[in-house]
Amino acid sequence: MATLVSSSDFEDARWHILNARPVFGCLGLIDVSGETFVAIVTDCQSVGRIRPGEEVYKINTVAFYSLVSSKYDNMNVSTGDWDAEEWENDSAVLQHPCEPLQKLLSSGSFYFTPDFDLTRTLQSRMSSSASFAAHAFDDHFLWNKFLISGLLDFRSKLDKRMQLDLDRGGFLVFAIRGYVGMATVSDNQEKYDVSIVSKLSCKRAGTRFNTRGIDDNGHVANFVETETVVCSDHTCYGYTQIRGSVPLFWEQQGMQLVNHKIQLARGADATQPAVKRHFDELLQRYESVTCLNLLSTEKERNSGEATLDHAFSVAIQRLGYDQDKVSLVNFDLHAECRGGNYENLGLLANMLRRRTDLFGFFLMDADDNHLISTQHGVYRTNCMDCLDRTNMVQSELSKRLIIHYLTNKLPDSSFLDGFLSIHANLWAENGDALSKIYAGTGALKSAFTRTGKVTLMNVLSDAARSANRFYINNFQDKARQKIIDQLLGKTSGQRPIVIYDPISESVSSLMASRLQEYSTKRKLHVFCGSYNLNGKSFKGEKLDPWLRQHLQWDTKLEPEIYVIGFQEIVELSPQQVMATDAEKRIVWEQQLEKTLNARRQLQGDKYVILRSNQLVGAALIIFVKESLVDDIRNVETAIKKTGMMGIAGNKGAVAIRMDYGNTSFCFLAAHFASGQANVPDRNADFFTINQGLQFSRGRSIDSHNNIIWVSDFNYRVSMANEEARVYASQGNIAAMLQKDQLIREMAEGNVFQGYQEGQITFMPTYKYDNGTDVYDTSEKQRVPGWTDRIVFKGKYLRQLQYTRAELYTSDHRPVIGLFEVDVLLLDQLAKTNLEKELYKKSLASFESMPASLTTAPTPAYTPDSVASSTAPAPPALPRRKPTISLTPKTATLVDVSEDLPPPSTDQEKWWENGTSLPKASRLRTVLGSNPFTYQDANPPLDASWTPIPVASGFPS
Repeated sequence: MATLVSSSDFEDARWHILNARPVFGCLGLIDVSGETFVAIVTDCQSVGRIRPGEEVYKINTVAFYSLVSSKYDNMNVSTGDWDAEEWENDSAVLQHPCEPLQKLLSSGSFYFTPDFDLTRTLQSRMSSSASFAAHAFDDHFLWNKFLISGLLDFRSKLDKRMQLDLDRGGFLVFAIRGYVGMATVSDNQEKYDVSIVSKLSCKRAGTRFNTRGIDDNGHVANFVETETVVCSDHTCYGYTQIRGSVPLFWEQQGMQLVNHKIQLARGADATQPAVKRHFDELLQRYESVTCLNLLSTEKERNSGEATLDHAFSVAIQRLGYDQDKVSLVNFDLHAECRGGNYENLGLLANMLRRRTDLFGFFLMDADDNHLISTQHGVYRTNCMDCLDRTNMVQSELSKRLIIHYLTNKLPDSSFLDGFLSIHANLWAENGDALSKIYAGTGALKSAFTRTGKVTLMNVLSDAARSANRFYINNFQDKARQKIIDQLLGKTSGQRPIVIYDPISESVSSLMASRLQEYSTKRKLHVFCGSYNLNGKSFKGEKLDPWLRQHLQWDTKLEPEIYVIGFQEIVELSPQQVMATDAEKRIVWEQQLEKTLNARRQLQGDKYVILRSNQLVGAALIIFVKESLVDDIRNVETAIKKTGMMGIAGNKGAVAIRMDYGNTSFCFLAAHFASGQANVPDRNADFFTINQGLQFSRGRSIDSHNNIIWVSDFNYRVSMANEEARVYASQGNIAAMLQKDQLIREMAEGNVFQGYQEGQITFMPTYKYDNGTDVYDTSEKQRVPGWTDRIVFKGKYLRQLQYTRAELYTSDHRPVIGLFEVDVLLLDQLAKTNLEKELYKKSLASFESMPASLTTAPTPAYTPDSVASSTAPAPPALPRRKPTISLTPKTATLVDVSEDLPPPSTDQEKWWENGTSLPKASRLRTVLGSNPFTYQDANPPLDASWTPIPVASGFPS
């Protein structure tokens, strides 16, 4: 929390200037390493004007200053240098905690403007009634929304006059990320300002292999809105296109070489709600959408792209939207332009001619801002990365529209050729800039975009860029992803900085007490099962005794969620432990789905596979009722190997996390170290997984409200084999459980701290002779035990059933855990409305109170007044250690009054005209006491100076 202090209460004598660099605005506030930092734009450059009054600036340098301490005040962020005199007691070299953020924001890919709303297109700005105000920005493209949200919230509570004062000062900076390029072309009659403005969405932002496809909110990776603007003295033209990753749940895991390995992360049924959200939002923004799919359709050349291409086509068909609203055009660019014949892009443009005419373009009279025409649809272009092929196609479409617009305006064909050359160069730069953001290198094929030709040097350059991409994407992108998530506030536990407001504090308390007014609770039933298959394939055995056993005591109970964990789904041979074979898992998924939906006619709501993943032998599969998919968000999977010191996947865990409403779940299928006496190894496996398994954005296992392990923990019964078998034959499981290793380790706090396990009332699940009810008669004669277990943690998680099932495929028996859980669903609109209502009432009540009750007396300043005062007052300002001594060290005053440049104006600035910096003259000095301090006996040298008394005992 930060506190804003009025100028009348601010004691500037207690502070010092950190540096003399200019300030171009504030990007916001962020908490890093427990300290609050303010982000300041300290250097920028003008890119140019899109049209009169709309100038855009590129951010060159951003500095972060702590509001809590002076520890990092004199540190050079880029090098980590620090002032040794300031911290004489510190022997270790400090690194500024915001250095990665500073490098990201100073990378040259961020832009801002104080003149207009850069987050929206020209058509949106001109046709919308919303004025230029902080609350009108499109948060899809506002990259510093997380940083600036606290300041915007504070601004929204000011009166209109103060809001205008704050906006007029231009202190708050609203940054986009992408590319802005401009050029000016003139003929004998008219001047044309050409601009390419590309805005990268921050909703699903990230790096190439870490951020793919769609998320549950319908946002896609590498979504970019690109606008071509041409403004002359009389008209202003704009044409908008968009690009974005294929809107499916897909990913690329492992080392990506030539033929990229693509995995569809969800089935078609569980994917469709997100696809619908994506296109519904696009229709709301652009009226009509035509998807230009440039993926390869040839399985022989690229099986991954062909799989993605087919799934995309199916998803569009399942939307069922009218062709005039959402349509798909497939154009295999690699096949159509094979051999470098990129002139064949004209074939695609000809295919789209009718639709292009229907979409139209934006045109406005520049004299009176009268709208002549508007654009009524967009092309949504995608390839695999939405970089190289996509940029070529978008450049070609933009060129065609430019020619159509300018043909009647420019009879001189030579001028049109020059105009198109500049247009092509801007699009090539656009492709390079967007590619550097997403993939780390410039775009491939940009030479063709720039010149329309392909040479041997271009091919060699593309090959070098491809190699560079391989290294960056496989070895550097994870670190870059973390910094992007931190900037956007998507790291686990991040909270925006709130400006202190006593009224908001009281409103927050009221909101918590009235939770029921904007939330609902729902009970869910979750079936959890674990089964060690001992490497055996599905043999046709019915799965109903396992998946439907709960119906024996409640015939109407149909769990909304099924969580199935397998171990040893493949035989753990030396060849298998280093790689994952998904073939057997897919077979089991099909059989599970068939069994769960066998009663569909009775229950009316089918189960769909939400997510699955596999770590060699361990596999985790989640099915949910189709009606639940709309409310599930942020589904993600992660793995952690523990075999062979973390190298092999024969042991370890696979996890899937998700949010249902405002309640989070984490499910894990694990396989711990085997061996009767290897208890320490099993405990170590738990800690390795619990601490090392990480989801994106810094989420860990313990970050969730509800956690359930469905696993083969391999904990045994510490008992002689003969004794254990006697107890087992008698059904005396209580005697055996007294020696159960997991129960003992949990009771002693050595493992699964905070977890619980239901009461075991069933016989040991391990180890049987295959296909029989006889415990192990092999040479090893394993001691019967409960290796297969389900443990859980969650405040509102209740276990209804804990038992085993009688299946004979393996030498284990599967276990069952049936849970009931309360989940919270928030109505965000109702919450926002209630919050506004309570704030308005609280503010009115506060303003009606007598001034004596709302305003505390302001004591005279003394160094210790903040600490000693007992009167109510705002939180004390943090005390900084001054870097400059407050005691004068010299009696010489340097006169700088000679040869100063003329005062600067908004139109003319002397430092931009090549004028050298003024030099201080040391020829004229004033000897005696420091004129900036005085005693009563020594009046100031100039009566116009303001006397500042010397204060003793300044806080250090």
